[in-house]
Amino acid sequence: MPPDLAQSDQTARQADWRTLKRFLPYLWPKDHPALRTRIVVAMVMVLLAKATTLLLPFAYKRAIDLMTTPANEAAMVALAFVMAYALGRFASVAFNNIRNIAFERVGQDATRTLALDVFAQLHRLSLRFHLSRRTGEVTKTIERGTKSIDTMLYFLLFNIAPTVIELIAVGVIFYVNFGWTLVIATAVAVVAYILATRWITEWRTKLRMQMNSLDGQALSRAVDSLLNYETVKYFGAEHREEERYGRSARAYADAAVKSENSLGLLNIVQGFITNALMAGAMGYTVWGWSQGRLSTGDLVLVNTYLTQLFRPLDLLGMVYRTVRQGLIDMAEMFALVDTPVEVSDPPGAPALIMRQPTVRFDNVRFGYEPDREILKSLSFRVEAGERVAIVGPSGAGKSTIARLLFRFYDPTSGRILVSGKDLTSVTQESLRSQIGVVPQDSVLFNDTIGYNIAYGREGATRSEIEAAARGAAIADFIERLPDGYETEVGERGLKLSGGEKQRVAIARTLLKNPPIILFDEATSALDTRTEQEIMQTIRAVARDRTTLTIAHRLSTVVDADRILVLDEGRLVESGSHGELLAHAGLYAEMWQRQAADTANEPEPV
Repeated sequence: MPPDLAQSDQTARQADWRTLKRFLPYLWPKDHPALRTRIVVAMVMVLLAKATTLLLPFAYKRAIDLMTTPANEAAMVALAFVMAYALGRFASVAFNNIRNIAFERVGQDATRTLALDVFAQLHRLSLRFHLSRRTGEVTKTIERGTKSIDTMLYFLLFNIAPTVIELIAVGVIFYVNFGWTLVIATAVAVVAYILATRWITEWRTKLRMQMNSLDGQALSRAVDSLLNYETVKYFGAEHREEERYGRSARAYADAAVKSENSLGLLNIVQGFITNALMAGAMGYTVWGWSQGRLSTGDLVLVNTYLTQLFRPLDLLGMVYRTVRQGLIDMAEMFALVDTPVEVSDPPGAPALIMRQPTVRFDNVRFGYEPDREILKSLSFRVEAGERVAIVGPSGAGKSTIARLLFRFYDPTSGRILVSGKDLTSVTQESLRSQIGVVPQDSVLFNDTIGYNIAYGREGATRSEIEAAARGAAIADFIERLPDGYETEVGERGLKLSGGEKQRVAIARTLLKNPPIILFDEATSALDTRTEQEIMQTIRAVARDRTTLTIAHRLSTVVDADRILVLDEGRLVESGSHGELLAHAGLYAEMWQRQAADTANEPEPV
């Protein structure tokens, strides 16, 4: 069966109305009376401009009628009407531009506020959301949504609303001057024009939605490919990437051709309706003139009103499409705003007060998917000032512990306590302010070294930044650079080596100065020499702090106070390095295997 178009249209209208209702508070802000005043001024200018425009054809008509009389004394009066007509046109232009000046701040502030709300929401969303969505698609959704607002508002307030006013006024004027015949003909033509435009534009809107989808796909593939530039080069996959991007670009081009061709059809239909009405209305006026009921000026009057009326209606297809597309883009952006926040603070949650920097996992169960559990009734405790390492085979759940500790996710069951407080009972901001992390892949901002270190604490002074760099044993390297702390690190810090990035990450954490520090396989991607240098820095940083070290290489954690051994999400062993070797369990097996691998490594040339 074909789809129920009436129900579909009704659903679409309801969705559009909901989107508009969501946006109205941004357009009419309660706490900004100055912006409300600007809106009132802009609407007054709209009315003045429209009133002036509606009066202009009468001045034009009077000038024409006076010019058809033989009396010379009528020349000055006709000239006066011509001057009034020119002055009225200037006044209309002035009112429209004053309207734009008054409203510009309103539109920009509404766009800015909405964009900030969406940006803030994206940071509130869970790690699960960001891992499942492509960055290019998300940024494109925000870009389209914010860019459409200003244009959509302009058309809604300054094109559609004034056109409705003009339609009503022209109907009244035609009735008073020419009777019902011309009013009915104009109404029928306008209705036919609007319906035809709506039907064709609905079709074009579907093509635009397809274009948006293909555009986002092409962009996401381009961004993904460029972010993985090195991987592409490693595998000589440039042609593969070009072909992959080319397929998306070709699909977008095909959709764009269909969209532009449909615009040509729309213009043809619109032109036929407007010119048919123009011919009929002017023919009717000529017929009235031939019978002595109408004057030459009446022909000019009808022509001028219809020209003025259809000038904005000529743009109706573009206006309708722009408004609909704007509503679609805004709806997509509001969908981001409405995305449920998986991890949220309970109402009135207090800040975490760190009395003792302890960490406790109490019977914690967790899985990224319901049918794939990672941690299985995991329990352990880290005392204040203790250095604890977490080791185990790949997939044992080591990095999951770090994500749960930072509350990127909440456990399925059980509790995680810091300083005796359940993480779900305190604010996320206060929790994360008390914990520092040095991850395996330290991604830096595409800014200076100084900026990346200073990111550890807002408002840090230059001397504090330099002290953190010295603590991370990277100050000498920075000072040898020509630009020092102003050296650009490149996108994701690619201009720095792995060891240099790790030291910047350590300096950033030192500047934060948290009582608890987590090292999440911070040296696993480094060579042995760099690893040993970084480990010396880590040991110095770990003094007088509670530290959790997630490690793959067991040689980096032999001096830990306690080593926790995980296997398939369970704690299977716990003790010092010597105790675990003596136990001859999983840890001893892993140690022997890594020692054998190290012994079999070829000597460096």
